[in-house]
Amino acid sequence: MTPTTELAAASATETQRPPRHYLPEDFHVTDWAALEPFFVELRERTITSGVELERWLLDRSELEAALSEDLAWRYIRMTCDTQDEERAAAFQYFVSEIEPNVAPHDHALNEKMMSSDFLPELDPRKYRVFLRSVRQALEIYRVENIPLKTEISTKQQQYAAIAGAMTVTLDGEEMTLPRAADRLKSPNRAVREEAYRLIQARRLRDAEPLDSLFTELVSLRHRVALNAGFANFRDYMFAALGRFDYTPQDCFAFHKAIRETVVPLIDDLDLERRQDLGLAELRPWDLDVDVSGKAPLRPFDTGEELLEKTITVFQNLDPYLGDCLRTMRHMGQLDLESRKGKAPGGYNYPLDETGVPFIFMNATSSLRDVVTMLHEGGHAVHSFLTRNLPLGADKHPPSEVAELASMSMELMSMDHWGVFFTDPEDLRRAKKTHLESVLETFPWVATIDKFQHWVYENPQHTEAERHQRWTAIFDEFNQRTVSWKGLEGFKPYLWQKQLHLYEVPFYYIEYAMAQLGAIAVWRNFRQNPQEGLEAYKRALAMGYTAPIGEIYAAAGIRFDFSTDYLRTLADFVREEMAKL
Repeated sequence: MTPTTELAAASATETQRPPRHYLPEDFHVTDWAALEPFFVELRERTITSGVELERWLLDRSELEAALSEDLAWRYIRMTCDTQDEERAAAFQYFVSEIEPNVAPHDHALNEKMMSSDFLPELDPRKYRVFLRSVRQALEIYRVENIPLKTEISTKQQQYAAIAGAMTVTLDGEEMTLPRAADRLKSPNRAVREEAYRLIQARRLRDAEPLDSLFTELVSLRHRVALNAGFANFRDYMFAALGRFDYTPQDCFAFHKAIRETVVPLIDDLDLERRQDLGLAELRPWDLDVDVSGKAPLRPFDTGEELLEKTITVFQNLDPYLGDCLRTMRHMGQLDLESRKGKAPGGYNYPLDETGVPFIFMNATSSLRDVVTMLHEGGHAVHSFLTRNLPLGADKHPPSEVAELASMSMELMSMDHWGVFFTDPEDLRRAKKTHLESVLETFPWVATIDKFQHWVYENPQHTEAERHQRWTAIFDEFNQRTVSWKGLEGFKPYLWQKQLHLYEVPFYYIEYAMAQLGAIAVWRNFRQNPQEGLEAYKRALAMGYTAPIGEIYAAAGIRFDFSTDYLRTLADFVREEMAKL
């Protein structure tokens, strides 16, 4: 039975790993020799009833949770310091020495379960989504892909090292690119232009190795797809990601809907921006500055202040939400500030055994950092709400649901942003800026997603063709009123800043789908805050025990990305912006 929100909430402040029932309490992942006996025991265990099959499932899940959490910590430590060779080696050891050995055993366990005479005795309502995913995994498994996936994981690791080492020097100070990007909000146009050009020039220095790395990844991924019997890696990934609820054609229709409904809204906003700034033409460095002419918003000074204020926002929204972040702070499960050598981006990494996740980000005292913290905090709340689900697989919903948790939190929390912005005008500016970014999410996601479809439908493309195709897609969705005169050399490489293309291919269209859902959650919340928030928590507590559409329905919204639905919700955002 799926636990209620109240039952899940009761565990928010617990900090100890729940007791194990299968593995020894003092067991730690060291090497394959220590792990193998558990996989062998599960594979050889005699099962004589549905009850025993369910116990076997729970034991297997416990083993998988221990493995997952061990890998999580290796990844977290590596991204916190990409220059530490020991951390990189520890992560690489897991990828090259443990994962390849686990894969065939995992496949054998799937076969054992699905061929069990007692499978029909399992509650079909409880296990339907899980069993659907297992069947899919069996269908696409190929032993020859194990070494290829190891090689892919190793190469993906190179992206973080390259990007994490990028710095520029401004006013005599060496700084990370995220910190330098804060200057794009400066009222001084010369300061913005200098920062923009330096950032792009620094990225361009590594354009060639990043292009070569991507070419290698595309080739390896295409081989994986062919081995599994797919025409291309896109089709393979739709199966691997368990996209049972929509097709590539649905994505193409979504791209078209975004182009027809949201892109014209962004064009209008950019024209208003040019007029408000009194410019003859907009340039790429004019898109982040506040049109009021005031200095950039500075909602916090340190990572600790960012965390403390976010806890207050969550507490004001719902005490349970505040408890989630307090627990993480107590356990040291956050690394928030930007620094040299740290991997780019931000994430909330679930820890399957402990049930208390880790938040990583590169804060530099900007509004964007506040939104990122609220976003990752939404993911963290999701982890807490699902921590008592019996199977590990149930705790990992697809991104269409996971990103609904994070993006809805950004919007629902806005009523409490006064904690960060005590001046009413600053608060208005912050809300307006964020709502603009909500609309801007759609064109950028469509750009990345359409690009990925083309890349993997045409795996033999040259780098020149890739640059040309990227530029055409970028121009279709983005900055149509912006002048790129003299900057043409930068544009073909803008995709290289998107780590998803390197590390988690095809994980991106979900952002637009979830953003649409988040607007709908927010609309419900505006109409009835208490019921809107409870429906949100109720949906998240389901984890992945139901199909996406049912989880969205529990939140009181539709899993729908049609043109009409997109237009309705985009218009709602514009109406809310007008009220500001």
